Amino acid sequence: MLDGVSLDQLRTFLAAADEGSFSAAARRLRRTQSAVSESIANLEAQLAVALFDRSARYPRLTREGSILLADARGIVAGVDGMKARAKGISGGLEAELAAVIDVFFPISVIAEVARDFRDQFPATPLRLYVEALGGVVQPVIDGRASFGLVISLPTLPAGLVAERVTSIDFVMVASVDHPLAAHAGLIPRDELARHVQLVLTDRSDLSAGREFGVMSPSTWRLADLFAKHAFLLSGLGWGGMPLHAVAKDITDGRLAELPIEDVPPGGLKLPMSAVYRNAAPPGPAGRWMIERLKQCPNESQSGGSLTGP
Repeated sequence: MLDGVSLDQLRTFLAAADEGSFSAAARRLRRTQSAVSESIANLEAQLAVALFDRSARYPRLTREGSILLADARGIVAGVDGMKARAKGISGGLEAELAAVIDVFFPISVIAEVARDFRDQFPATPLRLYVEALGGVVQPVIDGRASFGLVISLPTLPAGLVAERVTSIDFVMVASVDHPLAAHAGLIPRDELARHVQLVLTDRSDLSAGREFGVMSPSTWRLADLFAKHAFLLSGLGWGGMPLHAVAKDITDGRLAELPIEDVPPGGLKLPMSAVYRNAAPPGPAGRWMIERLKQCPNESQSGGSLTGP
């Protein structure tokens, strides 16, 4: 009976365990709930093991199911790895390269890489999305993009792998007319909390319930980095920005870099990684672009700096 266990059954088992219910697994797999339930029941019959306890509202993994879940992941990952290796060996070029770029990454550098891409792959159309936070990852999960260039997330959704590419300098700033710009010495967190913080909002649901870099209970949320920049210049709040986007404003005296308690002088270095699906890694064109991004110069033409991995 064990010889009859299929890869499809194992993928269904993983989806049900990861999503926490058969109905959610059905939505993820784009199947009916009855098909998911039947597939798992057949797998349990073939293994002669109850994988889920169905006595509660939502199915829960049994102790045996938890043990076999690790085996199932290993089998599926092994097959996906073999498929990925075969894809690399075959060397088939993508019909189109779609990628998602984090809004913090210098667009001038992307334009330079795109120019080289055009020379290297003249017959391959390029489709680029510019998003923030989970909006960079969601098109990769959905299969709409080959990879995303994203600020490293604390946790990566299942089925994705991250490959370090570079890092960007990130500073806290406010208008020179903002009260925080006149603060003497390091600015403590309780002082920051007295002022509106301008924060980028996530257009996806991947960061729902989590905050990244929010230090004030009073926030204005913007979905566009350019809008955030304009609001900062107008003195409507303070916030973090990639250094390359505000370096000239700081030099020309429009924005002031804020020395914040627990933030190192000169700001933070945010690591950026290429994120792609383990089961569908980038093809030759996508791989070329990732490697080219790793070669970003230390001083970009945008006036900001990029630090190599």
